[in-house]
Amino acid sequence: MTDPIIPQGFEPQTRGSPLTDPWEPIYQRKTADAIILGLWLAKPHTNARGFVHGGLIAALADKAMGHSCGYRLRGTVSLVTVGMAIDFIESARIGQWLTVETDVIKTGGTLCFAQCFVKADGAPIARANATFRVVKKA
Repeated sequence: MTDPIIPQGFEPQTRGSPLTDPWEPIYQRKTADAIILGLWLAKPHTNARGFVHGGLIAALADKAMGHSCGYRLRGTVSLVTVGMAIDFIESARIGQWLTVETDVIKTGGTLCFAQCFVKADGAPIARANATFRVVKKA
């Protein structure tokens, strides 16, 4: 794949991590209430059968939901994942545009709840929900 076109509104993500560094470039698009992650799927994202690895999908879902909760809380706190559940609906392959679209369900002083759909070329491939512990920054 040569110079894929990044969909309008997406820009390079602002919060990388050592876990996701090998998967770069990862992009983000901010909405009023959440951060949508996106990336073009490539060989480093796949399992031995050539499908996108479930671990990548789970990690990006966790990342998108946690960042969206932090964004909704205006970055004044840190968040730690308490629990997450994920259902895999379909497979994704190299060359598809993957997005993680989050809805923050509720924010509070101690917990934040979120859910997301992971999509490949606009079709749902996974859904997840998570609970995050809200930790005050020192």
